[in-house]
Amino acid sequence: MQPPPGPGHPLPYGPGPQPSAAPNWFRRASPGRRAAVIVGSVLLSFLLLCCAGTAIVGALTGDPDPKSTATAADEAQRPIAAAPAEPTPDALAEAQPAEPALSTPVPSTSSAAPSRAASAPVVRVTTVTERSAIRHGSRTVKDASLAEGKRVVRTKGVDGVRTLTYQVTTTDGVQTGKKLVTSTVTKQPVTEVVAVGTKKKSNCDPNYSPCVPIASDVDCAGGSGNGPAYVNGVVKVIGEDIYDLDRDNDGYGCD
Repeated sequence: MQPPPGPGHPLPYGPGPQPSAAPNWFRRASPGRRAAVIVGSVLLSFLLLCCAGTAIVGALTGDPDPKSTATAADEAQRPIAAAPAEPTPDALAEAQPAEPALSTPVPSTSSAAPSRAASAPVVRVTTVTERSAIRHGSRTVKDASLAEGKRVVRTKGVDGVRTLTYQVTTTDGVQTGKKLVTSTVTKQPVTEVVAVGTKKKSNCDPNYSPCVPIASDVDCAGGSGNGPAYVNGVVKVIGEDIYDLDRDNDGYGCD
């Protein structure tokens, strides 16, 4: 074994850790520092012995956590858990689950209602065709061939037809608008024509001219007939000689 080199000689071991560095350092340290190192070493050794003893005691006494690596200081600060006491009958009765209270079900609001209310209204526009009647008119004409006051329908009146096209708007199925687009007469009405007679009523028989009164019997005045009506002068037979005034059948009576 070589003697330690002096203060001025280099170490023969190179730049690595020196085996003799610690003793040389301890020798060069002051007495107070040496004492502090010795006391710290003693305390560290005591702490290691306490930890080892605690681990051994825990293994022997059945410690539930043999793998614990807590220090002695942590073990001292850990609270001691008391063993659970046996439950009393009152505690067991309180521990029994209570019967569920009957609750009135609250109807849940569907999320579809607000979404439907918030949705846009459905608007539709359609074309609708309707037909309406056109009342026919009436016209009156005079007719001299008819007796005064007599009415005769010459042309029967017929109603016409009008076709209407509307643009109908509905919102959610409810009609909200109606606009007339076209109006066309598809059938013209026919005006009714009524003839009214203007011929004056007369007491003259239409079979004779001039006037021969209408009666149950007519004779020539001054003749052998007994009437009750008589004709003065010559009359022309223009129809049928119902009174037998033309005895010689020349077309004239009472001649």
